[in-house]
Amino acid sequence: MAFAMVTTAIQQSPTTDEPVYVATAEVLTREHIVLYNPEHPPLAKLAMAAGMAFVDPRLDPSYQGDQTFQGRHLLYETGNNPFRVMLAARIPMIVLTLLFGLVVLAFARDLAGPWAGLVALALYAFSPDVIAHGSLATLDVPAAGLLLTTFWLLWRSRQRPRLYLPLAGVALGAALATRMSALPAVPLVLLLTLLSPFVVGKPSRWWQKLAWRIVAAIGVGLIAVAVVWLVYLAVDPRLRWTPPANLAHPGGLRELAVNLLPLPKAYRDGVLIQFQFETRTFNGFLFGHAYRGALWYYQPAALLIKTPLGMMALWVAGTITMLVKPALRVATLYLIVPAGALMLVAMTGARDYGTRYVIFMPMLLAVVAGTVVLIRFRWARIGTAALVAFVAVSSMLTFPYYLPYSNEAFGGTSHTHLNLHDANVDWGQDLGRLGVRLRTKYPGEPVWLVYKGGGVPGYYGIQAKNPLAVPNDQVHGLLVVSDSRVALATGKLQQLISSSTEIDSVGYSITIYRR
Repeated sequence: MAFAMVTTAIQQSPTTDEPVYVATAEVLTREHIVLYNPEHPPLAKLAMAAGMAFVDPRLDPSYQGDQTFQGRHLLYETGNNPFRVMLAARIPMIVLTLLFGLVVLAFARDLAGPWAGLVALALYAFSPDVIAHGSLATLDVPAAGLLLTTFWLLWRSRQRPRLYLPLAGVALGAALATRMSALPAVPLVLLLTLLSPFVVGKPSRWWQKLAWRIVAAIGVGLIAVAVVWLVYLAVDPRLRWTPPANLAHPGGLRELAVNLLPLPKAYRDGVLIQFQFETRTFNGFLFGHAYRGALWYYQPAALLIKTPLGMMALWVAGTITMLVKPALRVATLYLIVPAGALMLVAMTGARDYGTRYVIFMPMLLAVVAGTVVLIRFRWARIGTAALVAFVAVSSMLTFPYYLPYSNEAFGGTSHTHLNLHDANVDWGQDLGRLGVRLRTKYPGEPVWLVYKGGGVPGYYGIQAKNPLAVPNDQVHGLLVVSDSRVALATGKLQQLISSSTEIDSVGYSITIYRR
């Protein structure tokens, strides 16, 4: 897994979101102020900054562009080497992803023994989604991994509450300080805290027992809140914050709930920015059809396409095992219930952009799948080993193109762009590969480019013109289009594509046509 992620991190150009996070990380650590990207808390970006400290990128504090342009300015316009900067920012995320794999191993081992731990770890280590997003300088895997760690520590607190309940509070706080999407997990965590044994004494009356459990839950919540405050104070001890001029206030229960959060003002306003996003209408693409808005079944459908078939079979088998085995039924509250609840929340989102929003699924359900080793039916172990091997082969065959992975039932990685778009297949990651392909296979030919991503084509030696800025009859030569643009093509772009001949593909995310 480490080899796959490092290889991917080295080869891929910046994705759409990464330049924003990288530039924000530098501003956080050098200017000591929350200025860019307030809709996401600082913790994971501080981890990226720790990696970038080894390459010491130049930051232009006088630059006045927004967070998107600030990211491109840092990577491409200030004399930095974007390859070195991006790899340095991605390495801490890779390390965290590997550490979360050890949590998966420990969690499954606690539930069903060492063989369960190995099965769970194998599924995690070969998960194309986890490899793809774990090798990027983004926030999805760190937030999901910290939630996984929280639920594992809560499970362990059933035996040693004095040690593991405070640690669960720290892990929850770290998740909250990484991504706003961790907020829906807070009620679950506090309720599960009530299932831990008493930290102090052995009260005899029922109301005393309930009171101590409530005190423990409040303690976990307070520790989590303290962690978030400490992260913001580490960035700026004066907690300077200027709300965006266009910040909307939704009013009603939403705004009341945000105002009641015992968290820094920058954090609360970041939640309001997220609410703002959820009121907008975005483009979507699923099963070959483009649409406007959000489909409630998008995330389950995307998981169906992008999860290895053997992995899904083991998820189902593990879920049945946990429900059937009396000793494991209580563990469903720490794994299956959180996975289901967080999935339902994600299904209400306004952005149908990728399985990265539900990256917690291959983490939590890997642990669930590990419990299949407890099945005593004949051939069960052989079947489990065969399914794990199937997952491993499917994952290795897509190397090093993990982001556009699709399972065999939907045609494999080369067909993902026919069913999905954006972070599921084309997030701008193959601009560097495109530059190499054009130089080696199509030298000297005129190039017309429609690109979606965070890179700058000229840096990679791509001298291209915009085909949408001239009449169609002037577009001759190579028409190069990001697959996310192909999926949503209308009007002029659709006319150009339909009157061209597909001749090549780069990284399963960029299509080359001849016109």
